[in-house]
Amino acid sequence: MRLALISDTHLPQLMHTLDELGPEVRAALEDVDLILHAGDVCIPKVLDWLEESAPVLACRGNHDLFEDARLDEVQLLELEGWRIGMAHELRPESRPIPQILDSALAGAPVDILIGGDTHVERLEYRDEVVLINPGSPNLPYHLSERLGTIGYLDLEPGYLRAELHVLGHSDGARNPGRAQHVVIQEEVVLEASLDGETLAVEEFLKPPGERGTS
Repeated sequence: MRLALISDTHLPQLMHTLDELGPEVRAALEDVDLILHAGDVCIPKVLDWLEESAPVLACRGNHDLFEDARLDEVQLLELEGWRIGMAHELRPESRPIPQILDSALAGAPVDILIGGDTHVERLEYRDEVVLINPGSPNLPYHLSERLGTIGYLDLEPGYLRAELHVLGHSDGARNPGRAQHVVIQEEVVLEASLDGETLAVEEFLKPPGERGTS
């Protein structure tokens, strides 16, 4: 099963649809089975747009002042034997995983924890939990409107591949996102990469800000 992860679209801001960024976001959603939006959707029209590609579930961000059957305070689901939890705010994401779970998911145990809010992509494996923040596809790092990042999860029983995907660069506006991926099978990290370069497992297991600094 293939999931697309997206967050912090904040429409309308300057744009009224993600199509205004160009074809990259729509193309990135091809051939996915489910889209998970980690909040700050802002208007239901965004969920309608995403649903043209695949079914959508979203969690409520602090800017989501509307009701919709696809939107809930948090999302908890199980797919291919993986327990997934999604909440908008996990800050600070560097906290111990049990603390994040207590504050964001009322302590619900999960294998995969998805969040948003920061507009900065993040991928970690700590305390036997994959933490992934897909960043923002159109407001990365809280910069001006430009192409940013989304995430993917490829799931099979006992096997997971998580990816942060850089959508490209907008004219005159650099994309600050960093491509990353990790493959985990039966709780063992098999491979990882950063910016398209293979990352040693022990390097991936460092906090994100310390990777590649040794």
